[in-house]
Amino acid sequence: MSSPTPDYEALAATNRRLHRLEHLQSIAWWDQAAFMPPKGSEARAAALAELATLLHGLRTDPARQEQLDRAGQEPLDETQRANLREIRRELDLATALPASLVEARQIAGSRCEHAWRRQRPANDWKGFAANLREVVRLAREEAELLSQRLGVPRYDALMQRFEPGMSNAEVERVFGDLQTWLPDLVARVREKQASETVLVPQGPFDVAAQRALCERVMGLLGFDFEAGRLDVSTHPFTGGVPEDVRMTTRYRADEFLGSLMGTIHETGHGRYEQNLPREWLDQPVALARSMAIHESQSLSFEMQLGRHPGFIGFITPWLVETFGPQPALEAGNLQRLVTRVEPGFIRVDADELTYPAHVLLRWRIERALMEGEIEVDDIPALWDEQMRDLLGLDTRGNYRDGPMQDVHWTDGAFGYFPCYTLGAMYAAQWFATIRREHPQLDEEIARGELAPVFDWLRERIWLQGSRWTTAELTQRASGSALDPAHFRRHLEGRYLG
Repeated sequence: MSSPTPDYEALAATNRRLHRLEHLQSIAWWDQAAFMPPKGSEARAAALAELATLLHGLRTDPARQEQLDRAGQEPLDETQRANLREIRRELDLATALPASLVEARQIAGSRCEHAWRRQRPANDWKGFAANLREVVRLAREEAELLSQRLGVPRYDALMQRFEPGMSNAEVERVFGDLQTWLPDLVARVREKQASETVLVPQGPFDVAAQRALCERVMGLLGFDFEAGRLDVSTHPFTGGVPEDVRMTTRYRADEFLGSLMGTIHETGHGRYEQNLPREWLDQPVALARSMAIHESQSLSFEMQLGRHPGFIGFITPWLVETFGPQPALEAGNLQRLVTRVEPGFIRVDADELTYPAHVLLRWRIERALMEGEIEVDDIPALWDEQMRDLLGLDTRGNYRDGPMQDVHWTDGAFGYFPCYTLGAMYAAQWFATIRREHPQLDEEIARGELAPVFDWLRERIWLQGSRWTTAELTQRASGSALDPAHFRRHLEGRYLG
């Protein structure tokens, strides 16, 4: 590391302040979703808006642009220059937006999300749409300003918040390829599975026992409980900061695989955060590279590892120990159960093969919404049409299990959904590379020896933070650019092999 230079050090010092304030912001967000009582909603929305405005002011201080320009001429090492690149990227996004918009967006999002918790169970689309219209209006305003600053279409501009360097044209290319083979693969797998007998575990399943099981599996997966915790929320997520990771899941007394697999998914996010480069932790270069890369970690854990037959076989005795013996808790049956392909209404409960269809639907709708091609009132009919065409399901009038099921749109996270399927593609590519370098990987997983997976991810992904662009990280980690063919080979091998 080079000795600090005046302007670079001034930028780094501001980022240290931002990091500490964002720590508080992250914990407040987590608490809002996990523990905050209903009557705290308005006060929390105002507090978060105040904090967002303060952060925005620090980021957009005119002196920072001058410091950036001068720091670029200073003698910096490779990591410092990568940090400078990330500071510049953040500054470009922040200075495109006025503080008034940042504050208004935060308030509208908090209100919409809090009301959504009541409106979704009530199937109250009308009430939800009233709040969503304001979120969409502000998101479009943000998209237009970012579009002007970055010189890209509005939806592309919103994607830059989550997936730097990604364009909708690239998403269309990758997803276009997916659509040429996925429907046929789903049909072939469903035909193959039609003759299989699958037993469903019979509950009830004690929630305290489920929690203990989830935490035991988190331990197997290497989660550091001294730097994080597991709680409950309406929509499972991972929040907090690398030093204090806050994961959530949800439990049902009549079914335990949803909470278990959801926890495994979130543990992938949590371990990524816990293993970001500590020596740079208060700088942008230490942040996770992108949300697709983040999703590649959760899907590496849940799909590549968590639904691996060897992994299922290894943890099966734990399930029997926790819930008692029954025929459905046999390793082979459990493996058939967690790889059962059956179209359903709910994205987060979708199987590995039909999940991309849920992403395609949301991507199409939110892109059109942000580009002004449709309005909020058009969403239900489009949702019904896409669900029928992509999954053969009827969602008419079922807003709760339709366009109200996700939390993302409530706070204006438009441009996020493509990251899920991009993440699945990256995860398949990571595991193809690990297998190439560790030919005995599948046998090791069956023995519960997971270090080869974690060591590879730590060195190639986690410790790299944002040192490289996504394209550079992918090339360095796997030896090639993102190649959706790995995803196809993984699915065909698992479900037809």
